[in-house]
Amino acid sequence: MFEEAVCLDLFISSSLQPDIKTLSSDMAKGNCLGWATRDASGFYPLTHLLEVYTRNKLGDSIYPVVPGHEIVGIVKEVGSHVHGFKVGDRVGVGAYLDSCRECEYCNERLEVFCSKGALYTINGVDVDGSVTKGGYSSFIVVHEDEFPSASAAPLLCAGITVYSPMVRHKMNQPGKSLGVVGLGGLGHLAVKFGKAFGLNVIVFSTSISKKEEALNLLGADKFIVSSDEQEMTGMVKSLDFIIGTVSPNHSFDLYLSLLKTAGTFVLVGCPNEVKLNPLSILVGMKTISGSATGGMKETQEMLDFCAAHKIHPNIEVVPIQYANEALERLIKSDVKYRFVVDIENSLK
Repeated sequence: MFEEAVCLDLFISSSLQPDIKTLSSDMAKGNCLGWATRDASGFYPLTHLLEVYTRNKLGDSIYPVVPGHEIVGIVKEVGSHVHGFKVGDRVGVGAYLDSCRECEYCNERLEVFCSKGALYTINGVDVDGSVTKGGYSSFIVVHEDEFPSASAAPLLCAGITVYSPMVRHKMNQPGKSLGVVGLGGLGHLAVKFGKAFGLNVIVFSTSISKKEEALNLLGADKFIVSSDEQEMTGMVKSLDFIIGTVSPNHSFDLYLSLLKTAGTFVLVGCPNEVKLNPLSILVGMKTISGSATGGMKETQEMLDFCAAHKIHPNIEVVPIQYANEALERLIKSDVKYRFVVDIENSLK
């Protein structure tokens, strides 16, 4: 359950520019109203990242935990080292706030892979010892003027999580075929990116009820019920790429059999375990890879690409007071496809 809490250490971060520093708590004048979990009980996670911290899966959660890592807001104050933004700018924050800015990965604009560890938006400990609090709160920030704030927010985690590996593994070649496993928050964006890249997109889902929306709402070229053995057999060796967005355990050997020679399977969901027969990748020179979120440079590239191709996530905007009900609906998969919490209007 979420309840109101006072966040004394919430950071404001303009994180899409390399020279912008996170504002420490002494620069955030006044308290910040937030919605927090105070222990590991009684909370069903929205995403794997939230489960890790709110349910203390790694044993290092610092309570109260304020979730929220797809955030858009207005800059209220800037630090002395900030050059790219000013008070009043609309900005956004994704899964992390800062990095060392010095290592090889930071220099390549892959800050999330920082050698010294990226500072995460939730439950991160900054250099001054303050603990970061997420976007279920009245302060925090990022930049993109081509989007309504509500539509931009899911792109800062769900969007870049699928866009980054798709570009890295060259899943942007028109005419190629892409399989998308799962049609949720990540999957529906993978479909949209795939179509914008000019790919032939096939959606795989356990739920036949998603067929109409996959084909008619999102524009997928084909829909396959993954439990239908005959349909799956008909797809063997037909795909250039597969992106797996689901977290429930599933057969990797089955999906790898659908790839053509030298095909690539990218995992962005987080099942409890990954089991496969080595022959599934040895025969056919197939590749299996993993990915999570992305660097600041490619995040900006993704936002620009979405603006140019009018790619907006399908969302339902709710007030923070509805958070617990939203969680119950998520348990039932009753959302298409991302809840966005409107903090500003919730505080009026």
